[in-house]
Amino acid sequence: MKKYYFIPLICAMSLPAAAQYVDGKGTDATSPLHLQKPDYETPYGTPKQEEVKAVLDRIFTYLDGETPAMMIDKKTGKEYTNTKSFDSNVQLKMGAYRLNSYEWGVTYGAMMRVAEVTGDKRYSDYVTKRFNFIGAWMPAIKKAKEDGKITGRDVPFGAFITPHALDDCGAICAAMIKAVRTKNADGASLKPWIEHFADFITNKEHRLSDGTLARHRPLENAMWLDDLYMAVPALAQMGVYTGDQKYTNDAIKQFKQFVPRMFNTQKGIYMHGWIEGMDPHPQFHWARANGWALLTATELLDVLPANHPDRQFVLDQYRAHVKGLASYQAGTGFWHQLLDRDDSYLETSATAIYAYCIARGINNGWLDAQAYSPMVMLAWNAVTTKINAKGEVEGTCVGTGMGFDPAFYYYRPVNNYAAHGYGPVIMAGAEVLQLIKTSDIKLNDSALQYYKK
Repeated sequence: MKKYYFIPLICAMSLPAAAQYVDGKGTDATSPLHLQKPDYETPYGTPKQEEVKAVLDRIFTYLDGETPAMMIDKKTGKEYTNTKSFDSNVQLKMGAYRLNSYEWGVTYGAMMRVAEVTGDKRYSDYVTKRFNFIGAWMPAIKKAKEDGKITGRDVPFGAFITPHALDDCGAICAAMIKAVRTKNADGASLKPWIEHFADFITNKEHRLSDGTLARHRPLENAMWLDDLYMAVPALAQMGVYTGDQKYTNDAIKQFKQFVPRMFNTQKGIYMHGWIEGMDPHPQFHWARANGWALLTATELLDVLPANHPDRQFVLDQYRAHVKGLASYQAGTGFWHQLLDRDDSYLETSATAIYAYCIARGINNGWLDAQAYSPMVMLAWNAVTTKINAKGEVEGTCVGTGMGFDPAFYYYRPVNNYAAHGYGPVIMAGAEVLQLIKTSDIKLNDSALQYYKK
């Protein structure tokens, strides 16, 4: 008879903090007891610039080795370089992560931000190498598929040719446009695919009767909060890339039609999923989906002109969301898997996204630096405790659909190979570096305080 063992995920759960008695000589009359240092669970203070960069470099080295940009001959195992010909005897050399996933769309953008902040060209070269590789191979792969030479699993980057969901094209499209605009990729080879992705988002993805992007799963006419990020940044970038305001207008329309359906104004956070006709509607405030929503607002603010008539709406909503999130940060610096349920586990990818978005808001003057800088430092310090010696990001929830009961979210697994954690941590580190460079965040009365340099 088989035996089954239950192993609790204590390492991922939030445990209540205990009052601390700090040993030391002296009494109230002889010693400044308020200056005694507590035993913080995560580092407390402002990291040095070189410490932040060291964390980023450790992740970079790991990812550079785990995401090869190479085709190989199946029979010989040797590199195959003829970009004019492709058949079933050729395959993409596999690493731990996919070069064309939406998670890697985030990662490419994050790499470019590190290069911008630090001047370290390795990060932008990472993007250039992989996007140019994809751009060079796609014509031959597409033709081989059309000619029937490759089918099924023999089709590298197959989701590019026939996208089936926003996940297949939105985030990667936004990253491609950013790379082309900053001259980090060959614009000519990526242009057909950028246009192809934009056409899918604009004309082929399912929409509600009012034009709001939606899906047929898990139930008919389902709105996923995730889809704000899977579509809106790409549309906004297309507006800049083409100069055609129809893309910008659609991006704003999506944002303005998602918010009233999914933002809980009392809690200051979003519900994860919305189903047309469901009443009453269960609300589960999943952390990473809230991250995608905040990142969407951040990316809109990055591209909308100061005089755009809808910019103030986006800015107000961004600020309301940040304010709501601030009230749910745990004492360790993390946020919980379900934001308003502190017995759900602490999650890395969402914490990193919030750290990035809030730091960027401070750096751009969208947020009060004195109010929010300490929580950014606390969040970043928490995230660094989840980067292991190999450069893997720990504590990230795996891909997650939409659920309408708490157990679904409470028991989603975490995994070091969950690609969702890498881009957020890299971009958080870049933006925290920028914040440290331009400010003086230090201890005063034992608490972190922001001071302008």
